[in-house]
Amino acid sequence: MISACVLIRTASGKFDKVVEGMKQFPGVKRAFAVLGRYDVVVDLEAEDFVKLSETALRMGRMAGVVFIETLIQAPVEV
Repeated sequence: MISACVLIRTASGKFDKVVEGMKQFPGVKRAFAVLGRYDVVVDLEAEDFVKLSETALRMGRMAGVVFIETLIQAPVEV
């Protein structure tokens, strides 16, 4: 399983609709509005990089989304 944090900038006043829309994507664990440079943060999980990238690309095309940045969790060995 691969985890990622998706940071989303929305069009003015669209953050609430984007949050609700993001919750409909498969693999979304949490989606919530934030203050600052980005408007919405999404915790995303997928089976592999292909499914993760497909979902992130679909998120970026959603109405009200201006820009996304996907931060993929790096595997850490202890």
